[in-house]
Amino acid sequence: MASHHQTAPVSHINERSCYYLLLNYIPGMASAASPRPGSRLPKGQRTREGILRTAVNLASVEGLEGLTIGRLADELKMSKSGLFAHFGSKEDLQLATVAMAREIFVEYVIRPALAEAAGMPRLWALCDRWLGHIETRIFAGGCFFTAASFEFDGRPGAVRSAIVDAMQSWLNILTRSVEEAKKTKHIQSNLDAAQFAFEIYSMAVGAHWAFELLDQKNALSKARESILARIRSLATRRCPPLRLSGSASRAVSLSRIPTGTKKG
Repeated sequence: MASHHQTAPVSHINERSCYYLLLNYIPGMASAASPRPGSRLPKGQRTREGILRTAVNLASVEGLEGLTIGRLADELKMSKSGLFAHFGSKEDLQLATVAMAREIFVEYVIRPALAEAAGMPRLWALCDRWLGHIETRIFAGGCFFTAASFEFDGRPGAVRSAIVDAMQSWLNILTRSVEEAKKTKHIQSNLDAAQFAFEIYSMAVGAHWAFELLDQKNALSKARESILARIRSLATRRCPPLRLSGSASRAVSLSRIPTGTKKG
């Protein structure tokens, strides 16, 4: 799928980073955290992956609750019995779809961001690519997990639990990246990492809502600029330059600390 972001190889594969521990222990993320050269998977596995990638896009547009074996069979021009061979029930299909969406998110957002230098470059890459994957329609309907969160927030069950686990894991990754930026002295040492990660998360989710529901086409670029401005207000002089992506691409130096801001 086309994207203005170029996927880079992970250059820090030997570092004992919390990110790799998260990717290895989060169900559905481990396979995407490893290289997938040439997709040399057994035929049955390739077929299942192709089915699930279609299911992810369908669910991102029409909702997970509307994702049934019958609806997916119509979309794929397959028989229901053929799909039942892969998924025994609607819930099995939904859970497998959530797991595939996690793998795709890792593939396009998390794994490339981990190739950036530790500290603020990695934190910014996570934020930038999160917004970028919505802009470039990695999922046909926008951010799969933001939409699924709104859809299932009041529906207890296995599918909701899988969505909660995915979203909480993502929030944990953001929090860890802020903590890492503190360790590299790129950001103020007294910053509450969990609070700052929550701020970033909230701005991005709000931007997705405005972009999709209110049709505000500049919502994501505004969120990108707002997140960058917030990061800049907390950065120290050790923080390297960052870059706004897309049409607004330009080097942004964070060494010019606003008056009154602590230098950390």
